[in-house]
Amino acid sequence: MEFSNLNWLAVIVGTIAAFLLGWLVYSPILFGKKWAEGSGVEMNTADKMPAFAMAAQMLALLALSIVVGLTATANALITAIFAIFAAGLFVVSNGGFCKKSNYAMAVDFGYVISAGVVMIIAQAVL
Repeated sequence: MEFSNLNWLAVIVGTIAAFLLGWLVYSPILFGKKWAEGSGVEMNTADKMPAFAMAAQMLALLALSIVVGLTATANALITAIFAIFAAGLFVVSNGGFCKKSNYAMAVDFGYVISAGVVMIIAQAVL
């Protein structure tokens, strides 16, 4: 692994942009209400956000963004695509075990894929 060539600006921007995308995807503006219903989650106000889940999400996004960045330094885009797809499938698998609705699992999968695309774009642009 070669961290010296890693584009840290793209990693950080990709992480933050993907996190903000999640806020939009899971908000009532887009898919939040029906996702929450299909996930057995009660939509709360901003002051009742689950801190642990948000921190874990940020760390997961950072880790995935680093993977995307490392694959960018090695010109291995297909590896990043498979890693993103695998992460999405793990989320769907977990959702299946938790008995989420198909809608909620599709939103979760779509978010992971979209977050990965945002990270790839950040690597390409920055």
